Amino acid sequence: MRRWLLNLVKCETILIVAAILAIVSCFFVPPDSHYLSYIHTNTIAQLIGLMMVVCGFQRIGVFRSIGSRLLRHVKTERGLVIVLMSLTFFSSMFITNDVALVTFVPFAISVLVMANAEKHAILVITLMTIGANVGSMFTPIGNAHNLYLTALTKKSAGEFISIMAPYTITSALLMIVFAFVFFKSTNVKEFSGLHSDDIEQGVLAPSQGKPKPDEIRLMGYGAGFSKWRVLVYCALFAICLCGVAGWIPDWAMILIIVIAFIIFDRHVFRSLDWALPLTFIMFFIFIGNMRRVPGFTELAQMWVGTHPMEVSIASSQFISNVPTTILLSGFCDKWNQLIIGTNLGGMGTLIASMASLISYKGITHKYPHNKGRYLLMYTLVNLLFLAVLVTLAWIIEK
Repeated sequence: MRRWLLNLVKCETILIVAAILAIVSCFFVPPDSHYLSYIHTNTIAQLIGLMMVVCGFQRIGVFRSIGSRLLRHVKTERGLVIVLMSLTFFSSMFITNDVALVTFVPFAISVLVMANAEKHAILVITLMTIGANVGSMFTPIGNAHNLYLTALTKKSAGEFISIMAPYTITSALLMIVFAFVFFKSTNVKEFSGLHSDDIEQGVLAPSQGKPKPDEIRLMGYGAGFSKWRVLVYCALFAICLCGVAGWIPDWAMILIIVIAFIIFDRHVFRSLDWALPLTFIMFFIFIGNMRRVPGFTELAQMWVGTHPMEVSIASSQFISNVPTTILLSGFCDKWNQLIIGTNLGGMGTLIASMASLISYKGITHKYPHNKGRYLLMYTLVNLLFLAVLVTLAWIIEK
């Protein structure tokens, strides 16, 4: 029991903190009928729907299959790095940054081993993590907090993308610069002439004559890959997008998705990270109560002040950008600055975006003696990206 509790605290720290804050706030504002209005049901419904569909794609191995197909075209070390960065950068726009990193960081480590390029693992995983964080900030569905801000502000997808486009494009250019400066055009022969299925098998389960690092194994995809499943899940993803855009009611979106997964893959319900929507609910209760405490709203608004972008960036460095978004949104009406600040705030420290911890765990599990080196590399490169993007934000705002 003690071990279970310790593991729970370690894995779900933010949820526990949010729950404590919600419970404490209930002593200031006893539960009443207004509590129901606290919960942003649109955000919760859309979040759960997207999580289910993405989990379905994961369980049939679609994302790794795409990565294997792209590797067929790799000719050089630099090209390999660009492909790996692109996998997290573009996929995170649609499947969120944490799912992109869960999927592609172990895959990338295996690929680097196969290509005899392990010496670059720390920088490559750092750039892939940045790619996931800056790619996910481009779309309303790339981050859980973007989904919330889009629903809260009633901004269209086009409006949201136009706000974040300069920062995502600048980040992409910086990543390409890193690829050309730090990686050579040395030939990579390991993937030439292979079919994508051969690469998938070769990277994850090499033949007996090849080295077998601990993490290289054939993935036991939960539902089995098949074209009809891909088509069904693509249709469900389109339904999610219609829900986010407001073209269909959220209840209809959730109903269709739940019925579909009951029929096609009910194990998805056990695989979901239910802690995320629960965390949102706890923060909604806390903010809803504190807004009813006399004097607190005025104090919070003074704290956010006229610089919500800078405050959200600074706050994210210590409590990460998702809690920062929910906390500050209750006391801010400068939505564009909050959107920019909470997204840029995902860079900097390791906990600025909780998704970054996925990469840290992956790289340090494989190379435990390089924890300090990875943390230093990650922090320096992230601070460089953050400095460039904040400067760009100041220029655009002025």
